[in-house]
Amino acid sequence: MEPVSDASLAAWLRLTLTRGLGLEAQRRLLSSFGPPERVFAASGPAIAAAVGDKAARLLAAFDDDAAIARTLDWARQPGNHLVTLADAAYPQALLEIPDPPTLLYVKGRVELLNQRALAIVGARNATAQGAQTAEQFARELSRGGLTIVSGLALGCDAAAHHGALDGPGSTIAVIGTGADRIYPPRNQDLARRVATHGAVVSEFPLGTPALRENFPRRNRIISGLSRGVLVVEAAARSGTLITARLAGDQGREVFAIPGSIHSPLSKGCHQLIRQGAKLVDDARDILSELQPEVAPTAAASPAPVTDESSGLLDAMGFDPVGIDLLAQHTGLTADTLSAMLFSLELQSRVALLPDGRFQRIR
Repeated sequence: MEPVSDASLAAWLRLTLTRGLGLEAQRRLLSSFGPPERVFAASGPAIAAAVGDKAARLLAAFDDDAAIARTLDWARQPGNHLVTLADAAYPQALLEIPDPPTLLYVKGRVELLNQRALAIVGARNATAQGAQTAEQFARELSRGGLTIVSGLALGCDAAAHHGALDGPGSTIAVIGTGADRIYPPRNQDLARRVATHGAVVSEFPLGTPALRENFPRRNRIISGLSRGVLVVEAAARSGTLITARLAGDQGREVFAIPGSIHSPLSKGCHQLIRQGAKLVDDARDILSELQPEVAPTAAASPAPVTDESSGLLDAMGFDPVGIDLLAQHTGLTADTLSAMLFSLELQSRVALLPDGRFQRIR
C-alpha cells in the first residue's frame, strides 16, 4: 500500500468526521469536486449547490482538528491503515454495493481486503454443534483459499474466526465500534490474533463505543466484502438474517446449513432455504461454487469412519440423543459408546451438548 500524505488523509478525515454528513452527501461531494482537498477548496455556494445549505454549513463548522490528529497518530502505528475510496487497496467488492464506506480503519493485513472471501455468520448464543460447525467450515474454506469474513461477535462469529486462522485464507473481522475498541470485551484476545494474522476492519471513527444501531449497519460490509454468505444457525427473527438479506440485495450467494426441526436456531436457516438459499452440508460444495479453480480436495479431508462408527452414526440420526438410548439402539455398553463418541467428537462428527446428550454433525 503506497503511503498517502498526512495532508491528504486529513482532508479525508475531515470529510468523514463531519457530524451529520452522511455517506450519500460525501459521495456527491467527491463526485462533484474530486478528492477532499478540492471539496474544501470550493466555495460555500458551490458546496451548497452540490449537497444543500445544511450540509455546507456542517462542513464549514467542522472544528475537531484534535480528532484528525489522534487518528493520524493511530495510522502511523505499525499495522494500522486508513483506506480511502481513492486507494488501490480499497476493497473492490465494496464498490459494487449501493452505500460503500468512504473510509475504512484497518488493523492488520490490508491485502486481505481484495482476496476472494466468504462470510460466515450465525447465532451469538450458538449451540455447541453450531459453533463447532462454524469453526469446521471456516477452517476447511480457509484451507481451500477463501478469506473468511465475520463480525467478531460471540458464538458462530468467534468460532468462524478461530477456524479461519488455521488456514492460509485467514480472516477479516468487521466490527461495529471504532478500530481502537473491541466488543464484546471477551473477544479481546481473538481480536489481537485476527489483527496479527488477518485484519480487523471498521468504518466508524476511533473511540466509537458499542452502539446498538451500528451493528446492523456494519453487516452490509460483512456481506459486501464477500462473494457469498453462509448462515450456520439463526433464529426465525435475528440479526443474522439481516446479513443474509443484505447479501441477497447485493447480488451475493446465500448458503444455509440445515439443522434439527426441533431447534429454534435452525428456523432461520430453514426459512432461508425455503426462500432460495443453497443448502450445504459440506465445505466442498461452497468451494466448487465460489472457487472452482481450487480443487475440492483442497479442503481438509474428513477422518475415515470405521464400519462400527458408521453404524453408531446411523443409529444416532441427527437429533440429540443420550448414551442410555444409544445403548438400547445399538446393544453396546456405555463405556464402549463413550469411547466411540469421544473419537467421533475429535473428528468433528459429533458434538457434546450442554445437557450431556450428543448430536451428530455430519
